[in-house]
Amino acid sequence: MKVAVVGSGIMGLGITQAFAQAEGYDVSLCVVSGKGFEQKRALFQKPLKRMVAKGRITQERFEEIDSKVTITDIDGCRDADLIIESAIENLQAKMKLLKQIEDICRPDALVASNTSSLSITEISGELTRPIIGMHFFNPAAVMKLVEVIPGMTTTDEMVERVKDIATDIDKVPVEVIEGPGFVVNRLLIPMINEAIGIFEEGLASVEGIDIAMKLGANHPMGPLALGDLIGLDVCLAIMEVMYHETFDAKYRPARLLKKMVRAKHLGQKTGKGFYEYDELGRIIPGSALATIG
Repeated sequence: MKVAVVGSGIMGLGITQAFAQAEGYDVSLCVVSGKGFEQKRALFQKPLKRMVAKGRITQERFEEIDSKVTITDIDGCRDADLIIESAIENLQAKMKLLKQIEDICRPDALVASNTSSLSITEISGELTRPIIGMHFFNPAAVMKLVEVIPGMTTTDEMVERVKDIATDIDKVPVEVIEGPGFVVNRLLIPMINEAIGIFEEGLASVEGIDIAMKLGANHPMGPLALGDLIGLDVCLAIMEVMYHETFDAKYRPARLLKKMVRAKHLGQKTGKGFYEYDELGRIIPGSALATIG
């Protein structure tokens, strides 16, 4: 099967790796800007090279996975069997990109969106074909879950095909009725937002909040470190979707979350969030945010 992943950010790169590691898939990683292909190739190879260095895969396996991936522009989805849009979590951006995809892809291609919170029905509103939600989790090459979200026009056949594909690449699909935030983010992102509010109120330090949830709730990662991993801009976008869909005050984004996004302190992707990070994405000891000012 030929897969096109449209969008080459953290999630697009991870989804590409997830398919390239599976048997029977060739992947076109479509860079929407149409430039920077060599840089994107290096970014795709980076986690695989770390796996080689740690002895998790051989050099031969690295070369095999890498050879299955073509870095191209959006034209790479022209002859794909499955196309996964993985643009930023913004309704207008996704609608525009999906319209471009529809204009060039095959009539029988299966088109999916990797949205983490937006309405599949609304995203597909200006399209002449049905699409489906196929929500991967970061890091997409590692995390097992794929939320499968049908919209109003999604067919049962599309749902079953996506479930089969997810299973085939060693993921676990869970079908979710369309709703803001779906399942995981409906539960997870408000928790991160609440942790930010606790820090903002001065009730505990960044490290204290994370340690408390790791040791008190047996979470593998604290909520503020997790927000940095997801991307604080993504957390804000999801909170805003849930708030504007429901107008429920419990989904109102924390003021500090908005402030940090405005300052481009987005977490691992920018090297600074609630913690600071080295170039390998590791927390720099003693770097936790000390104040909200």
